[in-house]
Amino acid sequence: MGAARGFGVDIGGSGIKGCVVDLDGGKLEGERIRIPTPTPSTPEAVSEVVASIVKDFGWTGPVGVTLPSVVKRGVAHSAANIDKSWIGTDAAALFAGRLGLPADQVTVLNDADAAGIAEVRYGQPHDQTGVVVLLTFGTGIGSALFLDGKLIPNTEFGHLEIDGHDAETRAAASAKEEEDLSWEQWAKRVTRYVHGLENLIWPDLIIAGGGVSKKADKWLPLLDVRTKVVAAELRNDAGIVGAAVAAAAGANP
Repeated sequence: MGAARGFGVDIGGSGIKGCVVDLDGGKLEGERIRIPTPTPSTPEAVSEVVASIVKDFGWTGPVGVTLPSVVKRGVAHSAANIDKSWIGTDAAALFAGRLGLPADQVTVLNDADAAGIAEVRYGQPHDQTGVVVLLTFGTGIGSALFLDGKLIPNTEFGHLEIDGHDAETRAAASAKEEEDLSWEQWAKRVTRYVHGLENLIWPDLIIAGGGVSKKADKWLPLLDVRTKVVAAELRNDAGIVGAAVAAAAGANP
């Protein structure tokens, strides 16, 4: 019997990535395809790119798609780093129509939730017990919340107000780059942000994802927080893998 396979597409503000996924190992099968996100990133333009990626692989089964958005039952309710016309769009129906698939064959979910699903399923055993939060540090701060391995979808912890600021405007990885902060300076901001989160939900574990997780050794040791913080393991592939896992499960959160 062959390995279980799925297909995931991860839509970001700058790029749209997709690949076939080995669901047994949580790994991409071969090279992923990445296409720059269209400008403007309207539902019609983005869905055309998604369809072209799926077609290039010759994939005909269920498809999982992430959006940088709050997603409920396939409908987008916010739009972070994508065109505002996504708000109110039935994304699952849109992608299903463009892909020529039945509606129940397409699953759409928040991008950080998808990354969290992948990390919790394929990461370390301690990722699956207690209250676990995945934080993705990138253009903003994405979040995914799990209780004993079960996802509580659509958390927006990146928008906590810390010291009068939307947290991600000061503690996202983009703030480090734009303000040319040292690792020490940025780690102080992340520490302040994590303190706010800790006081709100008292997590047992925080998984740090996003591009800066590749350099975790430069900043995780600088954090002064009470919660154990570990680097994400799947990194930039997590969204694709999590989307494929969600599609195989067949439910739009």
